[in-house]
Amino acid sequence: MIPPNTEMHHGYTPHFDRLSFFVIIGAACFLIGKETQMKSVLILVLLALLLPACAMPAAQPPSPTPAAVMASFTPTPPPTQTSSPVPSPTETPAPTLTPTPTLHPLAIDAMRRRDYPGSDITIEQTLDPGANYSRYIASYLSEGLKIYALLTVPYGDPPPSGWPVVVFNHGYIPPAQYRTTERYVAYVDAFARNGYIVIKSDYRGHGSSEGQAGGAYSRPDYVVDVLNALASIERFPGADPNRVGMWGHSMGGYITLRAMVIRKDIKAGIIWGGVVASYPDMITRWRATPPATLSAGARNWRSSFIEQYGTFEENPQFWASISANSYLADLSGPLQLDHGEADETVPLLFSQLLYQEAVDAGAQVELYTYPGNDHNISQSFSVAMQRGIDFFDRYVKGP
Repeated sequence: MIPPNTEMHHGYTPHFDRLSFFVIIGAACFLIGKETQMKSVLILVLLALLLPACAMPAAQPPSPTPAAVMASFTPTPPPTQTSSPVPSPTETPAPTLTPTPTLHPLAIDAMRRRDYPGSDITIEQTLDPGANYSRYIASYLSEGLKIYALLTVPYGDPPPSGWPVVVFNHGYIPPAQYRTTERYVAYVDAFARNGYIVIKSDYRGHGSSEGQAGGAYSRPDYVVDVLNALASIERFPGADPNRVGMWGHSMGGYITLRAMVIRKDIKAGIIWGGVVASYPDMITRWRATPPATLSAGARNWRSSFIEQYGTFEENPQFWASISANSYLADLSGPLQLDHGEADETVPLLFSQLLYQEAVDAGAQVELYTYPGNDHNISQSFSVAMQRGIDFFDRYVKGP
């Protein structure tokens, strides 16, 4: 007995199949209409063959074996990790980064990337006053070094924005002989009398300043000290940080020119007898024998630079990178050049070359030469100084 509601996969079929049924009915009808003996015999034989089939269990197809199932539906086998012919992604090599060339410390671009924070200015000593201004020995910090300076401040109340300022850069003086209050007294006095704060830095290694005096042309130290003096005086009480000019003589002219293409806050510059040629011109058109008072490193920088970086023809990019003359389109303000025609210390040619280069670069520049005058423009000092005062009054102090 098959339980009710049971799905039947095997066993007897409970009814005849349709084909057997219709065959029997047809045969019976045939016998009724045709009584031929032969046909009856044939029909009986046929019935004998069919009736057992009707009584026997219905034949079922054999149960499918797993192999038969696989034959009728073959599932996709899971992929196997083999060295199949399917191409694998091409591994992209990591890009090779071209290292940025390390700039020489003297390179203008390198100096532009540096910070020049300066510091508060400390009054170290009060000196005898000038005609209408106070005089002090002051100090500030540059790269952690205590740098001394001469500072003058006009008498009276400052203008609402503060006093205009002159950053004064002295020329080469043997560091061991340098004294803060000596040399350039008349130069400083001329600007101080005319209502300017003046700060004259004693570069590192000069006078009482800390650090080593390594020279100006082979390392950036003195320019760094001046730029920190600039930042320090801009925060000094009573100074107007937006009205600052820079004056330089000889080596101080080299410092001034470099400062004016590094910083943008120098409104105008004046250079007397300046070492203002490009490095190739400094090497080929200047004195072959440096002063004996220079250190060995400062004396030999020409040959060591060429040995290390190549000649001007072999490595023009290097020589251009350390020359302020390559950046004259970036001068921060108008420039006045003054040079004695009898100067035996720095060639007049240097100021003439700079003048033409500045004109070609679209800069505002003026050049004054003084016949018969030496490196200090001693014979025409008053004329040259008045030109400088007028120049700063026009471009720094303003109306």
